[in-house]
Amino acid sequence: MSNSSSITQFLLLAFRDTRELQLLHFWLFLGIYLAALLGNGLIITTIACDQHLHTPMYFFLLNLSLLDLGSISTIVPKSMANSLWDTRAISYMGCAAQVFLFFFFISAEYCLLTVMSYDRYVAICKPLHYGTLLGSRACVHMAAAAWATGFLNALLHTANTFSLPLCKGNALDQFFCEIPQILKLSCSDAYLRELGLVIFGASVFFVCFVFIVLSYVQIFRAVLRIPSEEGRHKAFSTCLPHLAVVSLFISTGMFAYFKPPSISSPSLDLVVSVLYSVLPPTLNPLIYSMRNQELKDTLRRLMTGCFQP
Repeated sequence: MSNSSSITQFLLLAFRDTRELQLLHFWLFLGIYLAALLGNGLIITTIACDQHLHTPMYFFLLNLSLLDLGSISTIVPKSMANSLWDTRAISYMGCAAQVFLFFFFISAEYCLLTVMSYDRYVAICKPLHYGTLLGSRACVHMAAAAWATGFLNALLHTANTFSLPLCKGNALDQFFCEIPQILKLSCSDAYLRELGLVIFGASVFFVCFVFIVLSYVQIFRAVLRIPSEEGRHKAFSTCLPHLAVVSLFISTGMFAYFKPPSISSPSLDLVVSVLYSVLPPTLNPLIYSMRNQELKDTLRRLMTGCFQP
């Protein structure tokens, strides 16, 4: 194909080898998707229904669950449908929409995780100023800024990616439309047009990463100065889930987008893409609920009230 204007659809070639592998993929992704829907849905419902959880930390957690639901719902249902109906095709516009929405959700999630690290920093290092620095209006503005940054980032990358001439066919060795896979189809000279946006995105990523690291350095220094063991345990119980989510999100995302080309292979790319796109939205609710006793108690009360006659 000479250029992108002649492409009407892309072919998603992951899990194409055998019918048994396609069905295994369908049932595995169905279980993961239902777990993500259940976990994030319970967190959203619990926070929305309980007035005691209408605090900055839980407000940001609710936004995180919404972003997780959005990101996994953008890619997994289409992939399951392709495996179930033994097809590989996704339309050109459908692929563009998938790229935009997925990049929007994961970009906004990374910005939100940065905001959440600031929330934990203020709560532990500046508790007397918590109500002033993180009032309801400030929280809404920070969450809106995270969503808006994700939207702008996704718009720039999607517009640039799909403006490139694609000279190397329409087959993607992936189970969803992923920007690195689409760029492999572009002409070698046009590929450099993405370099500026990659540098910009990497700069934003690095600034957020440094902010998160510095926040947690200050947090751990403050926690270790708390005299009582109970106080240290309570402080750690509110920070460790967020730190675990950040570590999972950053480690899988960095390996997916910054791994050396020398170790790249279709099988490795597929495994890594599952790790950074499907695993975090499924595990985040579990990570947050495991050490958060207040969230578990509220959820238990809601479940008990629903099932009582």
